[in-house]
Amino acid sequence: QVQLVESGGGLVQPGGSLRLSCAASGEVFAIYVMAWYRQAPGKQREMVARITSHGTTNVEESVKGRFTVSRGNAQNTVYLQMNSLKPEDTAVYSCRQVECSGLEYWGLGTQVTVSS
Repeated sequence: QVQLVESGGGLVQPGGSLRLSCAASGEVFAIYVMAWYRQAPGKQREMVARITSHGTTNVEESVKGRFTVSRGNAQNTVYLQMNSLKPEDTAVYSCRQVECSGLEYWGLGTQVTVSS
């Protein structure tokens, strides 16, 4: 059983930065992609950024140039560096891991609130 645990969320003023972490534990096999999603109140969940096992990254258009996704050396950790945060970035940010087998896992999420 794989568990994903996110951390690093919190309250930050507009223009500030946060770095989210997602660590996978348990029987982690070949990972195909790890991704960050967010869901704001009353809105659908959307993908924010993803990184494949080969290091290819994609970020959603609204966060391009502000958010960066990366992996740790252990390969089972993924980070989301968020700069120049805006109030509209307020959401619960969750981590998703998809293995080459097709199995996927989700973390419980971490709250990010951008407010003055």
